[in-house]
Amino acid sequence: MNRKTLFIGSAVLLVAVFIVGAFYYQNKLGKQAEELAARNQAHLSRVYSPTFGNPQAKVHIVEFLDPACGTCAQFYPEVKRIMAANPDQIRLSVRHVPFHNGSEAVVRVLEASRLQGKYAETLHALLASQSSWVFNHTAQLDRIWGPLGGLGLDFEKLRADMNAPEIAQHITQDLADASALGVTATPEFFVNGKPMPSFGLRQLEDLVKDALSASY
Repeated sequence: MNRKTLFIGSAVLLVAVFIVGAFYYQNKLGKQAEELAARNQAHLSRVYSPTFGNPQAKVHIVEFLDPACGTCAQFYPEVKRIMAANPDQIRLSVRHVPFHNGSEAVVRVLEASRLQGKYAETLHALLASQSSWVFNHTAQLDRIWGPLGGLGLDFEKLRADMNAPEIAQHITQDLADASALGVTATPEFFVNGKPMPSFGLRQLEDLVKDALSASY
């Protein structure tokens, strides 16, 4: 065996070891996350959480979301697509975790919009216009009012309600639950209590598919 052949063989072996090791490590992380979620089921959803879809649906997606998160904005239509493809079979609960700078004020606006029955419209408008009010991963509250202008919101009431103590309590509770579940980035999804083994749209779709199959 010449040196070139030996070198190539060694390189192939190292790559194989790396792939196996990475798979093992990812699998271990996935199992740890699932065990953590199983121990902390009470932290997954709260009665005050905004909910979409059939309340009696057997498949329950819980999403930890930051309105200033770019990936959250990208995933939002995908989650709605998954729900639309399975009418009345999936419900979605949203937990607000303002990890980005300035995002807490925007979450307060979202929470206050619920008091006017405009949460879904406000969330959609904010995520769709995100590039106009998030700069360098920092939310700019003064720039959100334009995108919300056509929703029929009472802005005076909204600004008063966003400082209500119960809204602050909801944010504190959502952050505490996220911490208990090991959520450190958004979006993070749990399907019937199970976390994604790794992050990605396919992983979310697979979890939902498995949950739907188990519900029949």
